[in-house]
Amino acid sequence: MSTAPHHPKPRTPSVAQLRAFLAVAEYRHFREAAAATGTSQPALSGAVAALEEALGAQLVERTTRRVMITPLGERVAGHARRVLGSLQALTEEVDAARRPFTGPLHLGVIPTVAPYLLPTVLRLVRDRYPELDLHVHEERTPSLLDGLTGGRLDLLLLALPAGGSSPTRDIPLFDEDFVLLTPPDHDLAGRTDVPRDTLLDLDVLLLEEGHCLRDQAMDICREVGADPAVSTTRIAGLSTLVQLVAGGLGVTLLPATALAVEAGRSDRLAAVRFADPAPGRRIGLAARPGSARSAEFDRFAAALKDVLQGLPVRIVEP
Repeated sequence: MSTAPHHPKPRTPSVAQLRAFLAVAEYRHFREAAAATGTSQPALSGAVAALEEALGAQLVERTTRRVMITPLGERVAGHARRVLGSLQALTEEVDAARRPFTGPLHLGVIPTVAPYLLPTVLRLVRDRYPELDLHVHEERTPSLLDGLTGGRLDLLLLALPAGGSSPTRDIPLFDEDFVLLTPPDHDLAGRTDVPRDTLLDLDVLLLEEGHCLRDQAMDICREVGADPAVSTTRIAGLSTLVQLVAGGLGVTLLPATALAVEAGRSDRLAAVRFADPAPGRRIGLAARPGSARSAEFDRFAAALKDVLQGLPVRIVEP
C-alpha cells in the first residue's frame, strides 16, 4: 500500500529571518542587503536559508550575478512587510505614548527634495527637538514606500500622492511650481510668461526611470502633447541633468526649491517662468495609517510649515 510523501509542517519564522529575507527581496543582492541591514553577508545568507528551511520552500534563486525571488517568495515578502510593519507599530505605540520627539526617527527623502529641504529640516530638529535621533535615508519613491510598509522607515518626505501598493497617510506641506531651465542664449531665457504648450517645440531632458520627478515632467509634457527627449544617457541626479542643460543639450523642468542651488552652480543657465497656472507638484509627509506616532507627525508637519515659509513655495493650510 503506497503512502503520500510526508511534508513537514512549516515552522514559524523568526523576526530576524523575515528581516533578512525582506532586505534581499528589496535589494535583489546579498551584499547590498547585508550592508543595508548592518550584518555580514554570510549571516544574512544563513538567515534566508534558515527561513527557507523553516517554511520548507524555496524563496530565492541564487545565481553568480543576481538574485531572483520566486513567485512564492514574492508573496512571502508581502506577508513579511505586513508582519514587520505591525511589530514596528507595536513598539512605536508604546514609545510614542511615553516620550514624543525622543529616540530614533527614520526619515526617508526622495533625491529631488533632499538637497534643498534637508538643511531646513535638520535645523528644525536641532533647535526644537534635540532629543530626537534623526536618521535620514535618501532613496527613490518605490524603495521608500517599501521601507515604510516594512517598518524600516517611520516617515517619508516626498511628492504626493505617495502612491504605492500599500496605503499611506499623507500630510501635505506645500505646493511648488516648476521652472524651465535653459542655456542663457536660449530664445526663452529670462521670460516669466511662457505658456505650457511651448514645451511642444523643446527638447526636454529627463532623469532616468525610477524618479518621480521624471514621471511628473512626462505628465506635464503629455498634457500639451509634447514628446520629451528620452536620452540613452542614464541621468541619475538633478545636478547632472542641469549640467547637460548648461552644455546646450536641451532644457529641463526644475522644481522651484532646487533653482537657487542648481542654477547657482553655473553661469550657463537661465530660468524661465510659466504663465499661470504654472505646472507644479505637491510635497508632503507620508506615514503608515494608524501609526501610534500620528499626533507626533502632525505636530512635526506643522512645525515644518512654519520654517518652510521662506522658500519659494505655497504652504498648504489644513
